[in-house]
Amino acid sequence: MTESTNSTVFVLLNWENDVESTNSTVFVLLTRKNDVESTKEAKFVLLTQRLNYMRIESITSAQNPKIKDLLALQEKSKERRKKGLFVVEGRRELLHCIEAGYEPYTVFVCPEILSEGNFDEIGRKCDCPFIEIPQHLYDKVAYRGGTEGVIAELRCKEMSLEALKLRKDPLVVVLEAVEKPGNLGAVLRSADASGVDAVIVCDPLTDMYNPNLIRSSIGAIFTVPVATANSEETINWLKTKNIKIYTAQLQDSEWYYDTDMKGGTAIVMGTEATGLTDVWRKAADAHIKIPMLGKLDSLNVSVSAAILMFEAVRQRKSAKGNAL
Repeated sequence: MTESTNSTVFVLLNWENDVESTNSTVFVLLTRKNDVESTKEAKFVLLTQRLNYMRIESITSAQNPKIKDLLALQEKSKERRKKGLFVVEGRRELLHCIEAGYEPYTVFVCPEILSEGNFDEIGRKCDCPFIEIPQHLYDKVAYRGGTEGVIAELRCKEMSLEALKLRKDPLVVVLEAVEKPGNLGAVLRSADASGVDAVIVCDPLTDMYNPNLIRSSIGAIFTVPVATANSEETINWLKTKNIKIYTAQLQDSEWYYDTDMKGGTAIVMGTEATGLTDVWRKAADAHIKIPMLGKLDSLNVSVSAAILMFEAVRQRKSAKGNAL
């Protein structure tokens, strides 16, 4: 609702029962309709007023201990392990975390960036302290751009084999000694897209809460069940559950599309540099390979994993008469 005079515009906004009726309306006074983007300005003032009403702490200095702690969690895996916390940026990633059962510890919001609707959604789902920071400070602490004005610290969860819940004839991806967060993140995105039951990272060389991993997975680290374990534990766990182990390797292998993946299947990938260790080669029910028709003999591990995952999907869909 607007009501204009020669010199001012009054913008009337409602808080939708967020506060007592006497406080349920905010009048935002803007100077001349054509001097500012009235709707954008009004939303910013409304969100700032709401933050003030909620008595949210406001921080403006990069020297504040809470800002230093946030940066330390982003930059140091030792700090993440010590405090049992990790950092995510953006509404989508934060909501994926909450849906996966992660507990928010602190949420930092920038009212100049965060939309009112997104703030409402996050506020309803996060029962934790909120801290307001201005855009100049947000730009310093944000690990990447375009993250919708929200950064959160969350409590880590144990990623154990025992916590995994599998359906009948599960499809599992195993990665041995994966080192690059970007590769692991890309595998997790493909695992989410192909409906994989779990990704198991054996003898990991990267921190599972590394910001690069979270960013490259675009949140799939939270949508796909993930466990970490050593190789021997994982092999025993797979065999106990009657899951066939198919190792991706060039030597002594059959074509992947000639391998039956309709039953319980574990696709096992090694590093691009050294491949799989002997413990996996010896434990395998079959060795599988992807045709290489060019002059090179290797694919990026995330590309190879995606090909094999979707072959399993194709076989399962075809067996049910649901061709892709």
